[in-house]
Amino acid sequence: MPNGEISIVVIGDLVLDEPDADHWLAGIAPALRQADLAIGHVEVPHSDCEYEMPGDIPAPGAPPENLQAIADAGIAMVSLAGNHVADCGAQGIAETVSGLDRAGVLHCGAGSNINLARKPAVTVVEGKRIAFLSYNCVGPEATWATATKAGCAYLPIRANDGSPISPRANLSEIDTEAYDILRSDIAAARDLADFVLVAMHKGIVHTPAKLAPYERDLARAAIDAGCDAVIGHHAHIARGIEFHRGKPIFHGLGNGCVVTQALTLDQDHPARREWAKRRRETFGFEPDPAYTLAPFHPEARNAFIGHLVFNENGNLRVGVIPVDVEPPGRPVIAEGGRAAEIAKYLEQITSRAGMPPIDIDEHGFVSEAA
Repeated sequence: MPNGEISIVVIGDLVLDEPDADHWLAGIAPALRQADLAIGHVEVPHSDCEYEMPGDIPAPGAPPENLQAIADAGIAMVSLAGNHVADCGAQGIAETVSGLDRAGVLHCGAGSNINLARKPAVTVVEGKRIAFLSYNCVGPEATWATATKAGCAYLPIRANDGSPISPRANLSEIDTEAYDILRSDIAAARDLADFVLVAMHKGIVHTPAKLAPYERDLARAAIDAGCDAVIGHHAHIARGIEFHRGKPIFHGLGNGCVVTQALTLDQDHPARREWAKRRRETFGFEPDPAYTLAPFHPEARNAFIGHLVFNENGNLRVGVIPVDVEPPGRPVIAEGGRAAEIAKYLEQITSRAGMPPIDIDEHGFVSEAA
């Protein structure tokens, strides 16, 4: 990068249940290592614990040794707040955090209590301090950390019918507590850092383009509170990009790298097998049978890495690095016509979601359309 510029790349959900995690990450690792800082989202606990939290469909613990592969791929910082981080209980969170510490990967969003879960991860890049905050917006409430219970940081979003907060609920109304949390935490992070990034696990899963009613207002509130960019994940499919006060909102980065048997019909776990069946019926898609380790909506193969370039004056350029997901689920940097196709897809889903149109140039930089 030119003198004084800082390059940060951000990717979405990481679910690395399969052996040889280095192989699954190798297709995107060069872009991650080239940046000054690469950030991802660890979706599931990395633990040998067999405990399963009741309520939501539990994800199995991923192999603890795969956390080192995340570090080796160039990812130096991760968010943890999400609907599956507590699926193996307090032990799963503790083992994930300790594994990340051993691998030298900074983390935020989950911990043994709410104070640790809300504590930002902070690093220094080219003399500038970067603070990172992570929140779960989709529940279930049993995953939330308290003063005495392990879990994740959260922003409460209520269902319009009063049902409990969970990924299955029709979440639409931002609780006033969410605004208070953002203002308090971002102000504290600002005291520590030159740039503040906020990750939100939010939105509607497995559905192209569509945003939940709360998403744009919540992301804008984070920017109004003083953060420099909002990074969304959870939907397992890419979402559009918008700007608020000149700051970027990645509404959904899609899958960073998801390779797992836990989403297939062909498995022994009855709850996960039933969810795989119901998921197809509920969201009206049939996965491409070639994607045995990533049986998502067919449009989910259009993925991307977000790119933030801060100059020495704090001005920001925003870009995307198109990523193609190849069978059975391995992400690779897209090139040529495929890269242009993915860029056009991101422009289209931004408009389809009702946001101002964007332009993505031949170098991948994003701007609001004239």
